[in-house]
Amino acid sequence: MSRLRTRTTRPPVALALPALLAVAFLLMPLIGILVRTPWGDLGEHLGSPGVVEALKLSLVVSLWALALSLLLGVPLAWLLARVEFKGKALVRSLVLLPMVLPPTVGGVALLLGFGRRGLLGPWLEDSFGITLPFHTSGAVVAATFVAMPFLVISLEGALGGLRQSYEETAASLGASPVRVFFTVTLPMVAPGLVAGAALTWARALGEFGATITFAGNLPGTTQTLPLQVYLLLQDQPEAATSVSLLLLAIAMAVLIALRGRWTGTPIDRGAVTAPRPVADEAPAPAATGPGAATDPDAKTDTETETEMRTRTEHWPLHAMVTGFNRLTLRAEPGTTIAVVGENGAGKTTLLRALLGLTPRAHAELRLGDTDVTALPPHKRQVAWVPQDGALFPHLSALANTAYGLRARRVPRAGARREAQAWLDRLGVGHLAHRKPSQLSGGQAQRVALARALAARPRLLLLDEPLAALDQTTRARVRHTLRTHLAGFGGVCLIVTHDPVEAVSLADRVLVLADGRALQDAPPAEVSRHPRSPWVARMLGRNAWPGIATADGLALAAGGRLVVAEALPEGAQALAIIAPEAVSVHRDRPGGSPRNVWPGTVREITAVGSRLRVLIGSAEAPDLVAEITPDAAAELGLADGSEVWTSVKATEVTLVAL
Repeated sequence: MSRLRTRTTRPPVALALPALLAVAFLLMPLIGILVRTPWGDLGEHLGSPGVVEALKLSLVVSLWALALSLLLGVPLAWLLARVEFKGKALVRSLVLLPMVLPPTVGGVALLLGFGRRGLLGPWLEDSFGITLPFHTSGAVVAATFVAMPFLVISLEGALGGLRQSYEETAASLGASPVRVFFTVTLPMVAPGLVAGAALTWARALGEFGATITFAGNLPGTTQTLPLQVYLLLQDQPEAATSVSLLLLAIAMAVLIALRGRWTGTPIDRGAVTAPRPVADEAPAPAATGPGAATDPDAKTDTETETEMRTRTEHWPLHAMVTGFNRLTLRAEPGTTIAVVGENGAGKTTLLRALLGLTPRAHAELRLGDTDVTALPPHKRQVAWVPQDGALFPHLSALANTAYGLRARRVPRAGARREAQAWLDRLGVGHLAHRKPSQLSGGQAQRVALARALAARPRLLLLDEPLAALDQTTRARVRHTLRTHLAGFGGVCLIVTHDPVEAVSLADRVLVLADGRALQDAPPAEVSRHPRSPWVARMLGRNAWPGIATADGLALAAGGRLVVAEALPEGAQALAIIAPEAVSVHRDRPGGSPRNVWPGTVREITAVGSRLRVLIGSAEAPDLVAEITPDAAAELGLADGSEVWTSVKATEVTLVAL
């Protein structure tokens, strides 16, 4: 295996040889500096007054250039990464231009823009007394012009790699855009920001062409270290080599420190702090949580519960959604609505419209007596739990849970106390000081739910909150969710593909198809009379669309179905057949069944203590039957077995469409 792997990864000579020549080409000048450096006189050369003065000036200029690049470049990178606008490609080209522009041409451009005879130069001098050429500020402007693109490119790459669900979730918790930027976005793209800042500083430190063209070469004013090298080459080439070695060492130190991270990929810093716990769930201690015994402001569980119950208000929902989604939603406080439908039906779009986060649909939204349609997402008090939870990786579980409260200006002590109480209620209070990377899937989902509930929302939106969990954990979290939604004073919408979640958690099931409400009814009604083939299949039923005839149903897929109940001839209907109502035989059955088809077993799967058998037929659509393992053994069923299926007319339920 290892020999094979070595052979397959060996590069072809036609590519390896030019690559080695490229490395030698880049390495040779550096070796030249190392070989030609007068090591014995290195201290004397670097300690000379002119070099020391130029070094100090270079540090001042490069640090000011870095500060100016951060001030201007960080917002510019955010704009390019997060906002769509006309001319975006042109702006990005302008950012990249200084990197491909000859430095002296850049200096000429700066002279024509900011020089004494430039476009802005006279105005700057007359209005503010600022003269940039032949001044240290001019050197700063020149260094910023050529160095800032490194910061913008690195940070834009980091922002592009950051999932927007983090920022959108923070907004749904009540954080303003500025707060989201400083408390979520910047901490998560810190590696890209640090890398871009380091490259920007190193490039500003080594700037030469634009500086000498625009700011001149005045000792103590604009003569930076690269300009000093240029002068020393004329009279003291050995000293110039020594100073070049210093600049080379600084540049290499920056690159080695970054270790290839200048692309700015967001890093989950919590991922390296500790391994994930082996156990998915751990028993919670009886105490209120970490720090409760030492916090002088801490309250007892009873006091905190009373405080939260006192604050509970009731917020009925009224929403009219237009655009891709076209429906009206009304619900009383305490109602939980399961939103179901096949992929592309508009489930997530509906949630994002209620949040005010998508141009695809618009929601006229009223919560209680308040119309929040015109409000931005962070002022709507609509909390959102996306499918992945979107816990902020740089914050602990406690800080995550308190985030929405802090965004609403709740004092830190009170926010942490209330957040701890919510974590305790959901059984994860003992994990308050762990980072998200140290939580299991079930624990992380509970923390995400606690964070949403702690934010005091009027409307709670859950986008497949249990989809990533295993069956055992899902059952536990589902029970916890059901318990705590019972006391929620607003309306909760849950997007789900799980029929158990839809039936066990929801008071109503909203079925979407192409953005429209196909059915909105209690779970029992949807289970008995699903109006969508997809929902019927999700609930484990056979669903055959067709057109009513005088003697039954003409199936859309071909064939006929005899039914006991009648619909007006020509009406579109959906025939619902429970899998347990399908009989499977080895030979053609006799007796009362009026619907009989030959078929072939395509698949057998276990569901609990029973088997589900998928049977294909040339005379009818695919049919799912549910039988016991004993019956399957008696019939000798296996993939490919030839069988007969039968369904009594009285076992077929017709739903008019």
